[in-house]
Amino acid sequence: MSIQHNTDDQQFTISRDGYEGELAYSYPSDGVIDFTHTFVDEGLRGQGAADELATAGLCFAREQSLKVRTSCTFMAKFVKRNHADYADVLA
Repeated sequence: MSIQHNTDDQQFTISRDGYEGELAYSYPSDGVIDFTHTFVDEGLRGQGAADELATAGLCFAREQSLKVRTSCTFMAKFVKRNHADYADVLA
């Protein structure tokens, strides 16, 4: 699955077989990105789409030297599960 990053809409998206998913974010302050919402169509669930979106978003944060907040429940759980991989970017 291919991840697209739309900076104007502040979201990462994924599309496959007519189904879509998204990870939305905002910049609440300088140097901070907050992942605010994750949604994946039922047709993509259970295939790792949300994890791929999360990974893409967190890699973007690291590349841009941003600190991460996770208002989104899914993202908070993802970061907690993978804390060792992303501890350096957490706000």
